[in-house]
Amino acid sequence: MLKVIFYLKAGKANKSGESPIFARITYKQQSITMATAKSISKERWQFTKNLRNVLKLEKEKVLKHSLDLFQLNIEKKYNEMTKVSSDISLLSLKNEVTGRAKIPSKEISVIEILEKHNQFFERKVKADERSKASFQKYERSKELLLNFMKKQYQVNDLPSNEISSAFIYNLESFLKYESDFKGRVGIKNNSMVKYMRMYKTAFNYSIKMGLIEKNPFNLYDGKLNIKDAVFLTQSELDSIENKKFSVERLERVKDIFLFSCYTGYAPVDALNLTSTNIFQDSNNDFWIMTNRAKTAIRANVPILPPTMKIINKYKNLQVGLLPQISNQKMNAYLKEIADLCGIEKNLTWYVARHTFATTVTLGNGIRIENVSSMMGHTNIKQTQHYAKVLDVNVMEDMSKLRQKFSS
Repeated sequence: MLKVIFYLKAGKANKSGESPIFARITYKQQSITMATAKSISKERWQFTKNLRNVLKLEKEKVLKHSLDLFQLNIEKKYNEMTKVSSDISLLSLKNEVTGRAKIPSKEISVIEILEKHNQFFERKVKADERSKASFQKYERSKELLLNFMKKQYQVNDLPSNEISSAFIYNLESFLKYESDFKGRVGIKNNSMVKYMRMYKTAFNYSIKMGLIEKNPFNLYDGKLNIKDAVFLTQSELDSIENKKFSVERLERVKDIFLFSCYTGYAPVDALNLTSTNIFQDSNNDFWIMTNRAKTAIRANVPILPPTMKIINKYKNLQVGLLPQISNQKMNAYLKEIADLCGIEKNLTWYVARHTFATTVTLGNGIRIENVSSMMGHTNIKQTQHYAKVLDVNVMEDMSKLRQKFSS
């Protein structure tokens, strides 16, 4: 893996007391240095921890931006060279960056684009910035694309510049009606659209890295079928909370489900929480603070009394805040809980998340902007999909209107 590190040559300070900044490029246990044509004083370099701290001086912000662009240019040249050959030398890379060499171009293939994106995504997973489940979906998307090209074109790969609108809509048709996975033929609309959007994301990454100039998947206009989110009413939530189970596994699952109902955390996020995620603010109120694994977006939630009760119940009994259980078993046990509580709805992890958005928060007058923030959404539209307006809210507003007309 290519690695770029900036360092200061303090022994070569100029008349202004500033020393030149060099870049050390490391690849396959070899390294080479390059001048960046930028300089800074040794004191400021050390004070800002090599410009990694939050910068306040405008001059240093501009300098940091220039070094970021310098590194990005090196990485782009590296990617261009690997399109031609996987065996490159650091000297040839340096010559390419400095304009002393020219490499014949070769169009990157479709599968290469997906592999490069997935390698990038895997690094984010290892850094706990994205979830392993999301990475597995991207790998699955590559497998589906391979199967499509084998069947449609009798090849294992194609140059990316040969992707036409016919290719894209034939791929959509293949995913929806012909793809085979674990004995199931065809993919439902929403999952199919998400796969197509994954291809678009991978191609956008290649544009950012200078591997291609345009994204053929931009013309794809498939839409998700938006369904009303399934959630529990207050009485249904109370029936689960008040139910005592003699079977220990059902009691544990009940507590995990209720934890999600009162925090809005999805399964991968809830089961990864530990005591290090709990913070107390200046008002002595407790919060759970974390990033959503799916999107790496901050999702901080105040701890409500029912949540704290569950946390205290399992305190010091395991590494995390909650006992561990697989998502598959969780959903199976939730069906048992629904039957025993007389709830006809299909209980899943995400029913808990929807319940938080509707019954627990919006149903109690919490503003949708705050609900969106706690759920880790990037925009209000996502929250509106989850957060169905409750009849009780409508009735309260209409009561005010009724009083106005009665007076």
